[in-house]
Amino acid sequence: MALVDFIPPAGQRQIADAITAAERHTTGEICVHVTPRCRGNVVKRATKTFNRLHLYTTKRRNAVLIFVAYEDRKFAILGDTAIHNAVPEGFWDGEVEELGRYLKAGRPVDGLCEIIARIGDRLSQYFPGERDDENELSNEVTFDDLDDDLLDDHNDDYGNME
Repeated sequence: MALVDFIPPAGQRQIADAITAAERHTTGEICVHVTPRCRGNVVKRATKTFNRLHLYTTKRRNAVLIFVAYEDRKFAILGDTAIHNAVPEGFWDGEVEELGRYLKAGRPVDGLCEIIARIGDRLSQYFPGERDDENELSNEVTFDDLDDDLLDDHNDDYGNME
């Protein structure tokens, strides 16, 4: 399945608009990245993608990555250092559970838009918007079709759509 079959261009625009709206109330930066495959540990693959996309370069270190491997039915939500230092353990559990329901139901655009709004609201509690805040990262959905070069025999259940 191609990206446009999973998230058509109109859906990609909806997601970018949802990110723009969510970021109006927080200095946090939200990114969505999709790929077809993740044969190994989804959190490790998402972390590698987070680093490859240089999401750690934000001024406040408060970027969030929503990573979805749609053919393998896995996903993860990761926050940068400042987020992990500020929020309690299990902070993303509700968002992971809700996004899983949407993805399992075949509604990725609705699910991503809903979760982006929720993440924006939650981040605003810890990282409220500021007058001079600038958008440091693109709001466009990023995509790759790279072979999963981070194979890991330890496969966890975090973010499994099954």
